Amino acid sequence: MKRQTKEFALCLENTGNEASLILGKVYRVVPDTRAAKDDLVRIIDESGEDYLFARNQFAFVDFPQAVRRKILALQKAS
Repeated sequence: MKRQTKEFALCLENTGNEASLILGKVYRVVPDTRAAKDDLVRIIDESGEDYLFARNQFAFVDFPQAVRRKILALQKAS
């Protein structure tokens, strides 16, 4: 199992989690090596709390530093 090191994840699938995840939205990833062993990823969802979701629901992305700062500022403001 490849360890998840990306800071952000793009939601590609939200079936059964429509209230928690918005398709096409970028979410913050919280590192969790134990969850990764089970193909899960810890995401800060729409509630503002972190929960485990199936890894295959997301595409993991890198952004330039300026974009990362902007995304984090937007998430804190909401």
